[in-house]
Amino acid sequence: MFLDYNPDDLDVTITELLVATSDAADHELPAVVPAVLQMLRQRLGMDVAFVSQIADGRRTFMAVDSAPGFSPVEAGMSDPVEESWCQRVVEGRLPEKIGNAAPYVAAGKAPDPGFPIGTHLSTPVRLAGGQLYGTLCCFSRGVQADADADINRLRYTANLLAQKLSPPAPQPA
Repeated sequence: MFLDYNPDDLDVTITELLVATSDAADHELPAVVPAVLQMLRQRLGMDVAFVSQIADGRRTFMAVDSAPGFSPVEAGMSDPVEESWCQRVVEGRLPEKIGNAAPYVAAGKAPDPGFPIGTHLSTPVRLAGGQLYGTLCCFSRGVQADADADINRLRYTANLLAQKLSPPAPQPA
């Protein structure tokens, strides 16, 4: 079967984009994050990819990429963290990889977002000292066949992003 890309290209491209940005980390998202989200969303076959920040009891969408014609969340939107899937993933009440989210919503284990979610992938973004920044998430309206490699890519990207957001280590005098 002919692929139009090497499966490792996504990881290489993400690494190059995030590593090539300025070394001045300051809890602000690097400017390349929207491009990274778009690549993740498209290559993973998802409808939405986003980075959220969790602070002061709120989840705030910091950057979002959505499929054309479907934009259920937008950058800048915020909601109580306890009502979010993100907080449930961080606390371990929901798994990072949900192949089919409908049963979780039907059982009340995940809040009903008001739109269909098939496959949902989410992983915490933790800064160098272990402090939670937020989450890196993506989801599709339909169920994806196999999301095992996808959650690993999401974790990898979250770790790179956390490195860029973490303050630099103090230099010895």
